[in-house]
Amino acid sequence: MKAMVVREAGGPFELEERDIPATGPAEIRIKVEACGICHSDAFVKFGQFPGLQLPRAPGHEVAGIIDEVGEGVDVFSPGDRVGVGWHGGHCFKCDPCRRGDFINCRNQQVCGISYDGGYQEYMVCPWHAAARIPDGLDAADAAPLLCAGITTFNALRNSGAKPGDVVAVQGVGGLGHLALQYARRMGFHTVALSRGKDKEELARKLGAHTYIDAKTQNEVEELQKLGGADVILATAPSGKAIEGVIDGLSGRGKLMLVAAAPDPFSVNAFAMLSGKQVHGWPSGTAIDSEDTMRFSALTDVRPQIERFPLEGANEAFAKVMDNTIRFRAVLDMSI
Repeated sequence: MKAMVVREAGGPFELEERDIPATGPAEIRIKVEACGICHSDAFVKFGQFPGLQLPRAPGHEVAGIIDEVGEGVDVFSPGDRVGVGWHGGHCFKCDPCRRGDFINCRNQQVCGISYDGGYQEYMVCPWHAAARIPDGLDAADAAPLLCAGITTFNALRNSGAKPGDVVAVQGVGGLGHLALQYARRMGFHTVALSRGKDKEELARKLGAHTYIDAKTQNEVEELQKLGGADVILATAPSGKAIEGVIDGLSGRGKLMLVAAAPDPFSVNAFAMLSGKQVHGWPSGTAIDSEDTMRFSALTDVRPQIERFPLEGANEAFAKVMDNTIRFRAVLDMSI
């Protein structure tokens, strides 16, 4: 099989011929049909993740078909369509796992980091890392839903917002363009926060009832005209931008963080005493991915993608890092 592999930190993805891997106990093998490229793949590209062992084939937005199951696997069968996201497995034994909090497993595995991911034609993973892909959802569309999709869908459905509440999505990008679709279909008064009049048409097409242009409007004042945002979902990785919208929350509003901003932001403690909250949310486990994909198929939520062949991983990754992808890059094994 073919694989695109990082052999040394900072080096390019290199095409490599490998033997198709065999499954061990409690594992499944997936014939990869598509794999999304995420900004987090930089952890592998530049050797930045603790404990990472190179060489490694990255990729944690994997969609494909099971072609082999290992000993003891009775949940899945060859021919099942499945996907694998960031959460690549858990130990079942640590205290968080024993409480059912698998996403915070102390021995958590990450697909494409702990083991080889989807930048290859076949991959092996623990069975409990796999999520079923519903009929009618194309593999290339399913792949980004296993990262950007689950991150935004899971955060919104756990935000406490109710139908009719004002939910603002800060940023119309790889995460934000999906968040707007989910927020609209969940029945929220959906507000898009971005910079530039040129983003408004797309934001409204994706589901925004209201568009606030940070270039020409005061975001806080405009949100307060709506009574304040019950939830602000921060999808743009900018501490400065996040700090600038916090005061747009309602008295008991919640800022949900799903983007990892490299720069810090400050919070006015006095303003928080009304009951405001700052809340981080992780992506989710395989069953959360299944929920994400089922909801997406049911309500016609789809990512906007650019497709590349497996051998185009270097070009696709560069476009992701340069922020010139609109909005998710996908390695399509059929090209």
